[in-house]
Amino acid sequence: MTSGNGVAGLLLPDEVLVVDVGPRDGLQNEARPVSAAEKIALINGLARAGIRRIEATSFVSPKAVPQMADAAEVMAGIDRVAGVEYAVLVPNVRGLERALAAGAGIVNVVVVATETFNHRNVNMSVAESMAAFDTITREARTAGVPVSAVLGAAFVCPFEGSVPAEQVLGLVEQFAQTGITELTLADTIGAAHPAQVARLVTAIRERWPHLALGLHLHDTRGLGLANALAAVTAGVTRLEASVGGIGGCPFAPGATGNASTEDLVFMLEAMGVHTGISLEALIAVAQSVPAIVGHPVSSKMLAAGPPRPAPPAKTQT
Repeated sequence: MTSGNGVAGLLLPDEVLVVDVGPRDGLQNEARPVSAAEKIALINGLARAGIRRIEATSFVSPKAVPQMADAAEVMAGIDRVAGVEYAVLVPNVRGLERALAAGAGIVNVVVVATETFNHRNVNMSVAESMAAFDTITREARTAGVPVSAVLGAAFVCPFEGSVPAEQVLGLVEQFAQTGITELTLADTIGAAHPAQVARLVTAIRERWPHLALGLHLHDTRGLGLANALAAVTAGVTRLEASVGGIGGCPFAPGATGNASTEDLVFMLEAMGVHTGISLEALIAVAQSVPAIVGHPVSSKMLAAGPPRPAPPAKTQT
């Protein structure tokens, strides 16, 4: 479905699912320890603002990512709001078992598109990660929990440079063979550009039209929202961002914050694309983030706010 609203000449969807990954991807690289209570309050605030999918935490080794050591406590403490999907990241079968025990609604599993980065990320080859992904998918399916595939560094790798499209498409084919129906392309270091995003999304949609495609946005080089626009005009209807624009990957040099969720929501709603999110409530949640992380954040909505509506026209008497 395309919208009659929006920018002339652009085909825009009527609706986009905006996923907030702040509690996981946003916080995982922060130096200041964030308490479980702070994470729970953040997740609950996002749900109340109308975010319909939240990446709440990750079930990874506490040694690898100490900030996520309280994953089970966080999942036990959040308010389960009706209509909200609580996703978690898992790297392996052990992580899946912990996630299922904690009541995860969706399991995100990352395979990085390049050998060097995948080794840095999970200490496995890409082939080993794909085999693990297949096992995780089968076990999660048995438990009745959907798996969402995430292809990390789908555009540019911090170690190997630009990733050839055919290399990405080959991995998408392997994902598709597992029977998954949802795939996220991650611009992990924020190095993609809009034309690159549009080309890859178009190629995947042409070959695997049944896959629901999403884009994980970073704003390292200032192109997060531009890439979001390129993605939705190419047919993507799910975008991942982070409240306040916080984030980064501990295993990827130069990976700074995600695109800001509130900035993304403002752009989409201004173009007539429905998100179901209260921008005012979301900004209120974002206002708590600098105190949580202990430093300023990149959100434009926090710095300037949305533009004021035009005053009503004066009528002559």
